[in-house]
Amino acid sequence: MPRVKRIQIPGVTQHVIQRGNNRTTIFHSPRDFQFFLRALQVLSVRYLLDVHAYALMSNHFHLVATPQTASATSRVMCAMGSKYVRYFNRKYARTGTLYEGRYRSMNIDTETYWFTCMRYVELNPLRAGLASTIDAYTWSSYKANALGAPDGLVVPHPLYVSLGQSAESRQASWRQICGEALTEAQLTDIRNDIRRGAQAS
Repeated sequence: MPRVKRIQIPGVTQHVIQRGNNRTTIFHSPRDFQFFLRALQVLSVRYLLDVHAYALMSNHFHLVATPQTASATSRVMCAMGSKYVRYFNRKYARTGTLYEGRYRSMNIDTETYWFTCMRYVELNPLRAGLASTIDAYTWSSYKANALGAPDGLVVPHPLYVSLGQSAESRQASWRQICGEALTEAQLTDIRNDIRRGAQAS
């Protein structure tokens, strides 16, 4: 079956997901997470990709990001693939691929779906049982968006900024939004979109 052509539009936010090959673990230690996030921050600035939310899981990761150029997402993901896989293979004395094919990306075309995807990504560690409370999970953007924790990777999107007149009010609004679990219908919609997500540039 041919891959769906990837459509990247400057200014249109995307939900991006990349899985480990055969669901293999792609982050073993805190240093792995840290290396990945530092590299992503540098590359997202270099190639003009605004990252609004992220969640790094043990065998995959999610991003909600807005490309400022048509090639921004592809360039960041390509560079991240080379940089992180090289680091990972060297550290763990392995060779070959780490990821399950190309990354998947889905355009977010409505305000409602934007907030749904943001919530889906940041609540993912909680749904997966990786933390008892969402603010206890280290490797996501939740603490930045909900608690104001410093995070040089996160760039607030205008829709997030619209949640309040001050940083504190925006954080309180986001905590309230994330306090409500996604419905089964919302989860199904997002998971179906992920399965249909484009894999080709």
